[in-house]
Amino acid sequence: MRHAFVASTFIAITCGLIGVFVVARNMSFLAHTLAEIGFAGASFGVFLGIAPLNGMLLFTMISSITIGQMSAKESRREASISAISSLFVGLGILFLSLSNRNASYATNILFGSIIGISLTDVYQLITLSAVIVVGILLFYRYLVFDSYDSIGAQAQGLKTNWLSIYFLILLAISVSIAAQIVGSLLVFILVTLPAFIAKYLAKSVPAMLAVSVGAALLGVWLGLWLGYITNWPVTFFIATLEFIFYFIALLYHQHVSH
Repeated sequence: MRHAFVASTFIAITCGLIGVFVVARNMSFLAHTLAEIGFAGASFGVFLGIAPLNGMLLFTMISSITIGQMSAKESRREASISAISSLFVGLGILFLSLSNRNASYATNILFGSIIGISLTDVYQLITLSAVIVVGILLFYRYLVFDSYDSIGAQAQGLKTNWLSIYFLILLAISVSIAAQIVGSLLVFILVTLPAFIAKYLAKSVPAMLAVSVGAALLGVWLGLWLGYITNWPVTFFIATLEFIFYFIALLYHQHVSH
């Protein structure tokens, strides 16, 4: 349980930060797609006998670069994402079938299993979380500029295509590690809902980052505690709590807007 708490804390911080940029760039659908691709990567890892997280990282990073190249034009972005998603979901089913694993293992990949996480896995997750945080800080000013004023960023000569690919790689890593808690099927819960909550409650980018991280941390901590005392799935509690937080934020936003 202590390992799960530490790992979940770092994952929540990472998802809270990257989620603000995902929402600003209207990439919620892409985050969901990367999670599906992560399922294929985890299945590939199981098939090869390596850690599922390494397979997820491999597949999501390759696909994020491919999507970035194929969807340079916004008009064909959704078609490119749908095509790649379909291919990788099919591959995920194939790899899982070839690996002869039972249905419970597939359930762990799809819905997460943080309680039994090892100390080695915790160190790996902390390292990857640190990579993402440093990656955001290094190009923070450019990411904010491109995310909230892409036309202005292009007019200023910012290399937005390369910046998009750079961001997609960070997103791919975030999705892969978040799947350790909520699974590849529900990973967008942590990547998008805290950021949407922040969008309703905060008025500046630094404030949105703080609110998003806070909402992610609160949902994960309470979800772990409730899962521990009830023996119910942690994913259920995290999803329910984040939905409740989102609903309250939405009501507050509607109240102050009138």
